[in-house]
Amino acid sequence: LIICDQTNRRVVRWSRRSGTTQGEILIDNIYCFGLAMDDQRNLYVFDVAKHEVRRHQWGEKNSTLVAGGNGEGNGLNQLNEPRYLFVDRQQNVYVSDNNNHHVMKWNKGAKEGIVVAGGQGRGNALTQLSHPNGIFADTLGTLVTIERKI
Repeated sequence: LIICDQTNRRVVRWSRRSGTTQGEILIDNIYCFGLAMDDQRNLYVFDVAKHEVRRHQWGEKNSTLVAGGNGEGNGLNQLNEPRYLFVDRQQNVYVSDNNNHHVMKWNKGAKEGIVVAGGQGRGNALTQLSHPNGIFADTLGTLVTIERKI
C-alpha cells in the first residue's frame, strides 16, 4: 500500500505481508493530497503547497515535474490546489484543478497543460465545473469528473 500521509508531510509504503508493524518513507517533506501510479510503476504525487505534480521512478532519488510547479495561479503552466489525478497509458496526466474549476491534461513532457473540462469559471452550466474532485479517463479517452456541490 502506498499512502499519502498528509499531516505528517510524507508518502509511505506499507507492506501487505502480515506482521508488518511499520511503514517505509518513500517521499518526505511533501504536502501530499493525492497520488496515482502508471502501468510502468511510476508514482505521481501532488504537492498541494507547491501546486505541482511530480513523477517518481522506483529506485531514483530525483523526481520529474509533470504538471504545474510555477506557483499558485490560473495560467496553463500553473495549478491552484490540485486535488485528483489520473495517468493514462501514454503517461499523460489529467488533473482536477480545484480552485480553477477545471480539469487539465498535461501531455508527457509538456510545459503547459490543456483545459479539457470546465474552464468557463465556477458554475453549473455544462461548460463549467465547481471544485472538480474525482476524475477518471477510460481507455477510449472519455473523461469522467466528480464535482462538489456549489
